[in-house]
Amino acid sequence: MSCPILKLTKRLVQCESISPNDAGCQDLLVEDYFKPLDFIIEYLPFEDTKNIWAFHQGKEKGPSLLFVGHTDIVPAGDLSQWNSHPFEASIRNNIIYGRGVADMKGALAAMIIATERFIKNNPLHKGKLAFIITSDEEGKSENGTKKVIHTLIKRNERIDYCLIGEPSSTSKIGDTIKNGRRGSLTANIVIHGIQGHIAYPHLANNPIHSSILFLKELIYHEWDKGNAFFPSTTMQISNIHAGHGNSNIIPGKLHLQINFRFGTQTNELIIRNKVKNILQSHFNKEDYHIDWLFSGPPFLTLPGKLLEVVSQAIQHYQGITPHIETTGGTSDGRFVVQTGSEIVELGLINKTIHKVNECTKITDLQVLAKIYQFIISQILM
Repeated sequence: MSCPILKLTKRLVQCESISPNDAGCQDLLVEDYFKPLDFIIEYLPFEDTKNIWAFHQGKEKGPSLLFVGHTDIVPAGDLSQWNSHPFEASIRNNIIYGRGVADMKGALAAMIIATERFIKNNPLHKGKLAFIITSDEEGKSENGTKKVIHTLIKRNERIDYCLIGEPSSTSKIGDTIKNGRRGSLTANIVIHGIQGHIAYPHLANNPIHSSILFLKELIYHEWDKGNAFFPSTTMQISNIHAGHGNSNIIPGKLHLQINFRFGTQTNELIIRNKVKNILQSHFNKEDYHIDWLFSGPPFLTLPGKLLEVVSQAIQHYQGITPHIETTGGTSDGRFVVQTGSEIVELGLINKTIHKVNECTKITDLQVLAKIYQFIISQILM
């Protein structure tokens, strides 16, 4: 196995780092890569999460470029459905298979090898080349990049540019990059009724029946029209249930979970107030309870140095102009944006992420590393 990117990817995939367990990934990177490259390394663990803040300081003043990655993965699921064990990192027909290989251990390996090559060739580079690596991206995302960024902000740490290795590509490396993401807001609502016998509905209050008009208004409400960068806000019911399965009991409560994905045309407070107003138009205050979970605001990087350099790198190695999007779920960019950094997400093809037989082409790993190295050179040289 002469390909260093493939070797590192394989070693990372063999670590069963189901979120928030790092399973030795970060120690591997520190001992075999960061320390030999004379990185300044700081461990920043928070509760059950391992985090690293590491950087290589150049010899001259210049901008700071941050790579953000995660070592944690989602569970492999039913092992009998995999063609090979998800933690063997099997290779067939120049494709490497394994849980996390595309999201995002392969991109993390490409970042590390690109960094190693750049520093060995340019030991007197300007500025700062830094990494935040966490084991809490696929889970709650409370003790990972979020808290590392808060720590760095308190120190007045400057971050000018940030590359996140999330799998942004669709069918060819670099065909799609992300310059922002929508915000995410979840509401857990309980509608209170009165439990009773199904044959005596006049002695009960069915919360399912009383919620029908509320749900209809919620579903068909136009939250906003979006803007040039983000589509209109969407609301989806992710869970709804009531009762205990008995056919002769009117349930006493209805539990409802809804999620909003929104851009810069609105904000968390506006959405919360609108939901509250809709609830109050259908129920008395004592008839419902609502708890909110705010995962993070939307973020957006306007055209500037980083988008220009990333596009140049992709054009140079792939011969294509990347499509720039803000679609998809959330990412750790929602925490990095608090630093004022320009942020771009560029990674492997996302076709198999979180699926059985997750995989990536070895050639894709190699070209991604070349693109990353090009970007580093343009920023720090």
